[in-house]
Amino acid sequence: MSKEIFNPKRFNKSDNPDFDQVLESHLSRRNIIKGGLGLGAMATFATFGLAGCNSSSSSSAATDTLTPTTPATPTASSARLGFNSIAGSKIDAVSVPEGYTAQVLAPWGQPIKSGGSAWQEDGSNNAIDQANSMGMHHDGLHFFPLNDDGTDGLLCVNHEYIDQNALHPNGSDKDADGIRTSVDQVRKEINAHGVAVVRIKLVDNEWQVVDNDPLNRRYTGATTMTISGPLAHSDKLITPFSPDGSQARGTLNNCGNGYTPWGTYLTCEENWPGYFINTGETTEDQERIGIDTSGTTRYGWETVAGSTQERVDEFGRFNVTPTGTSALDDYRNEANGHGYIVEIDPYTANSRAVKRTALGRFRHEGCTVGKLTEGKPITFYSGHDSRFEYMYKFVSDALWDPADANPTDRLATGDKYMDAGTLYVAKFDADGVGTWLPLTLDSVTKEGGTLGDKFASLADIILNTAGAADLVGATPMDRPEWCAVDPFTGSVYLTLTNNTRRNETTGTNPANPRLNNKFGHVIRWDEGDNHTEFSWDIFVFGSDAAGDALTNLSGLDEFNQFASPDGLAFDQRGIMWIQTDNGADEVENYTNDQMLAVVPSALTDEEGNQQTINSENQGELRRFFVGPNGCEVTGFTITPDYTTMFVSIQHPGNWPYSSNAAQATPSGMTVRPRASVVAIRKADGGALGV
Repeated sequence: MSKEIFNPKRFNKSDNPDFDQVLESHLSRRNIIKGGLGLGAMATFATFGLAGCNSSSSSSAATDTLTPTTPATPTASSARLGFNSIAGSKIDAVSVPEGYTAQVLAPWGQPIKSGGSAWQEDGSNNAIDQANSMGMHHDGLHFFPLNDDGTDGLLCVNHEYIDQNALHPNGSDKDADGIRTSVDQVRKEINAHGVAVVRIKLVDNEWQVVDNDPLNRRYTGATTMTISGPLAHSDKLITPFSPDGSQARGTLNNCGNGYTPWGTYLTCEENWPGYFINTGETTEDQERIGIDTSGTTRYGWETVAGSTQERVDEFGRFNVTPTGTSALDDYRNEANGHGYIVEIDPYTANSRAVKRTALGRFRHEGCTVGKLTEGKPITFYSGHDSRFEYMYKFVSDALWDPADANPTDRLATGDKYMDAGTLYVAKFDADGVGTWLPLTLDSVTKEGGTLGDKFASLADIILNTAGAADLVGATPMDRPEWCAVDPFTGSVYLTLTNNTRRNETTGTNPANPRLNNKFGHVIRWDEGDNHTEFSWDIFVFGSDAAGDALTNLSGLDEFNQFASPDGLAFDQRGIMWIQTDNGADEVENYTNDQMLAVVPSALTDEEGNQQTINSENQGELRRFFVGPNGCEVTGFTITPDYTTMFVSIQHPGNWPYSSNAAQATPSGMTVRPRASVVAIRKADGGALGV
């Protein structure tokens, strides 16, 4: 999630123990060994602690190229990083290791289908142009190949939010009272949100957007979508637009993403509450999630409601204040159609997106599928990106059948695995183990009752997922963002971006005394034999290189110092890629946002125990990429042959200057900033990273 739009309000009013309190107790038990949970993904269990034991080490700036070796067991990657960690950068260009190239691809405003005009440097494109072009502020993305060698495929790209000053020639038009005055501007803003599906091909070592391909399309903040799962046809989804509660309009604030084993894209609705307002009597779920109650919404779209140009209440729906006698008379339920994981079939032209309500309703940051096992349920992980919020997983009722990897109807396969199952929330216990607490009607609350005492149905629990998690005693975390699963060990990694509201009131921690946690960290866990057990430790702590012993707990140096880990992904070789949305001046003064790489399963002691990043092995965490000034580096995907990596550059300050992403904007020149995908390749066409 971009810090540009982060809402600092705290809506979690529960008294559940904060993560720093749990972490203190956890680190005091650093010599306890994980055990008793039957963690089949690991040959042996890692010891807790901040320092490794008999770990391999290398300098971050090492000049040697490590070559692949045969893994001792099938639960360890043989990949080794083959690039030198690069220095930080503070320029209007991207930085990549020597021997790599970086290309600007599919920037905001580039047309992808007929019906609109080419992008204009002065920002004068209209709403129709925007509906047929790449949206604004690229975020999560995924590449779906159309051939075996991965030189032709579909790129799905999230468009999280907008910058009105860049989107329009002179910012947004509004009167002295803050009321929007241009209907076309508002429509353009709605159309700049959502998701783009665009076909791309590698031609003469350069990626190209395929213009007007039949599979190219946009899902915007106004696109009709299907509601599935527990809330489908619920009376809580009834609106004048959807009297039977089967549909929702649009997807908003699409930040993190995921993808399924059956070939669909998952886009995640994150900071959507700010798009709605209720100036009347609010509901408990609206209060818990943070629907605005005064002023105007984030962009004031509702202020042009009633215009003679308005169609089917396209603007009035953002005001969810009850005004009539029933839900058919107003849009009191409009916000209830948002806050979900949305599934898209990229391979089927004009297919309707589906909102999967069974996976919970909150500020979703990513959706990651756990390691697959034939005959076992599928697990989906998703964090609630806000301070003191929770980590969730959904376990399907259906058992995984490998034949479903190539279905004739992908969205029907999504129905099978994503509409029925159990939603859990995480409780991190102090001894390095944890419990997944189910969110069902018979789930026991902290007070000894059940959720059924508070909620009338599963649909009601889903509608107020965070409120239900409060009641069962989940652990408030430091902004849970992206998850990633190691394809070898099955270990799950989660970025905890930061929490600058951690203070003496919320708790201190002798082993981790960073009260103002602006650096963040990455936590990991291994699932137990049943769905309610897991064991956990801290993989790496963010810090500046000059941080003292109480801050730089992982021993980072100039070549891998980082703050605010955000985006997170594994490729199938076992390399983990960590992206940042910097929130600490100590690191930001040295470098722009960045992407680092490490092979976690290769960090073991002589007995095969997995290790954390520490002063002895920190050189295995290496900086691979730095973005241009002002940006967030986010989103990750890679071609099947590992020769092209795609990442998103969101909200750059004065970039791109040319199609060469590494070419800096000349001093004194100002360009209209355009969020873009960057395609990274080796000059020799070889596999990236090794």
